[in-house]
Amino acid sequence: MIKRKLKRQYLSVLVAVFVLIPILTILAISNHSLTEEEIDPSFSTETITNDTIPVINTSTRIINPYIDSNVKIGKTYYDYQGKEEEQINSIIQHDDTYIQNTGIDYVNENVFEVISILDGTVSNVKEDPSTGKTVEIKHDNGYISSYQSLSEINVKKGDIITQGQVIGKSGTNELDKDLGNHLHFELYDNGQSLNPENYINKEVDSKKEN
Repeated sequence: MIKRKLKRQYLSVLVAVFVLIPILTILAISNHSLTEEEIDPSFSTETITNDTIPVINTSTRIINPYIDSNVKIGKTYYDYQGKEEEQINSIIQHDDTYIQNTGIDYVNENVFEVISILDGTVSNVKEDPSTGKTVEIKHDNGYISSYQSLSEINVKKGDIITQGQVIGKSGTNELDKDLGNHLHFELYDNGQSLNPENYINKEVDSKKEN
């Protein structure tokens, strides 16, 4: 009776072993497959790449209204808080009248091309004996740039302008005739004149409210 019981116990163990071996083998293979999928570099790279969100630069830099490196400043902007000698150089004398300069006058002996400082739309084109031919451009950030004393105009009202596009050429006018060939440049924000020297080569927000 004892021998028979021992044989039955051995038989049960053998049956259990034979049943467990296939199950453990299947589990091991499945675990190995999952591990390979998790560490697959191509899978990880593709997932990261597809979820990447591009960064968009929403600012731009104001450029000079000319390209010619020989162009110099002939008359500066009148700064109420500036030094006395700087203010003297910012006064325009026309006949017996003295006018505070609301822009910058760029001079050169030779006629030079005038370009737009930013993208924008031509809001006005006019000609006046005192200021000469003038182009005004409204920019997306709300600024308005004015280019006066032009001898030639290459754009018309309503034109869409890109930064650096040639809009005309320098010339002369009656108001600043002592400067000879030049560009009188003004910059405005909400009707207030700005000193262009404080903004040229500086970044401005293209989303600025008009």
